[in-house]
Amino acid sequence: MPISKGIALVTGSAQGIGRAISLRLAKDGYDIALNDIPSKYSQLRAVADDIGKSGRKALVLPADITVEEQVKGMVQEVTKELGGLDVMIANAGVAQLLPLTSRDWEHIMAVNARGPFLCYKHAAEQMVKQGRGGRIIGASSLAGKTGLPLTSAYSASKFAVRGLTQTAALELGRYGITVNAYAPGAIQTPMTEELARGDNSEVLASDQESATWIANPEDIASIVSYLVSKEAHFITGQCISVDGGISMSS
Repeated sequence: MPISKGIALVTGSAQGIGRAISLRLAKDGYDIALNDIPSKYSQLRAVADDIGKSGRKALVLPADITVEEQVKGMVQEVTKELGGLDVMIANAGVAQLLPLTSRDWEHIMAVNARGPFLCYKHAAEQMVKQGRGGRIIGASSLAGKTGLPLTSAYSASKFAVRGLTQTAALELGRYGITVNAYAPGAIQTPMTEELARGDNSEVLASDQESATWIANPEDIASIVSYLVSKEAHFITGQCISVDGGISMSS
């Protein structure tokens, strides 16, 4: 087995973007710790098997990222089993199209904002302790750059990831740790397919129709692959849009 480039932990890696990121980083030479909720254990095992075929190590770590002790334990386990932590991809999230009066605010904010915060926090503590720098990357969204109908909680949670990312980048730069985020637009994943079948599918459809194209999870994995590379050492505090040109910053 070739020498590992490092150890990466990817949350929400049972399917969609997280799965694509895990497979891409394994292809790039990283050993991978795979996380998702316990009910997706069999899917995680399938991803681990695919990574094993590529010649890299894979560790399955079911956990709830909204529970601090579980996130802390997950980081401790990957450090013990794989030898440290060099890359944290806080990818796990939930998406729902809901009116402003929805009662699901707490759940969406817990998964999409508190979860990344806990992942950033405990990954950073381990990386600082190791003294060899690192990469932390979070999942924002097009909805984290501009408000969209029926996304009050979701959009707020993804804006939160941007603020968290900028602040963490400033605090952790002195340790050689870069912190960035990616902001996908319309991506073909099981989660977006589920949204498209919902009562408010016309909102998602109009958003997708405005895109230059609808991307695949592998398109997000490619930008993550670059952000974790040595070449990206001078990029930090950024939230990079991968949306086919829907959002264009001046």
